[in-house]
Amino acid sequence: MLTTAGAARALLIDPHAPQIQGFFNIPVDHLFASPVLVDHFKKLQLPNLTVVSPDAGGVERARFFAKKVDAALAIVDKRRVEANVAEVMNVIGDVNGRTCLVIDDLIDTAGTLVKTASALMENGANEVYACCSHPVLSPPSVENLLASCIKEVVVTNTIPLSPEADAARTAHGGKINVLSIAGLIGRAIQSIHEETSVSKLFL
Repeated sequence: MLTTAGAARALLIDPHAPQIQGFFNIPVDHLFASPVLVDHFKKLQLPNLTVVSPDAGGVERARFFAKKVDAALAIVDKRRVEANVAEVMNVIGDVNGRTCLVIDDLIDTAGTLVKTASALMENGANEVYACCSHPVLSPPSVENLLASCIKEVVVTNTIPLSPEADAARTAHGGKINVLSIAGLIGRAIQSIHEETSVSKLFL
């Protein structure tokens, strides 16, 4: 939360449920971590890139990301059988011979992510990367990620890494990579202070 011109204002980064904005009695600006993640993957210049949504609910996010990095789009259709347990059913889109990037808003136990990556590899993907805004990384997420076929998991620092996840960040070939959103928040605060559009940061 920040105060500008004597008035309180809230900044949210990729809330899992956008409806949470309705619980505030002060103005709310909804920011996206995607510009930070997009810049990172543009620099990597991954060949034959396909952005993958791990479920139907994330298609809009994945489509936006795919457009920004000039990549193809695929969707994984899954059926959740119980809390924090998901069964991957089908891959919609051509991932054969492609480098796949699975994008989500958060990673909790990584069960869904690991199964999604396995399904992509079974459908002929060459490599699988993953990224998210919020690295919740509840146990046994780190073990799941380290044992998976995912080459790299890119997250932002919206929340601190657990000690176990932080250890995996530097060990095991740096499988977990953390990007800072400080610059994004700084630009948003400047826009609010100058009373210019915050949405221009994401166009």
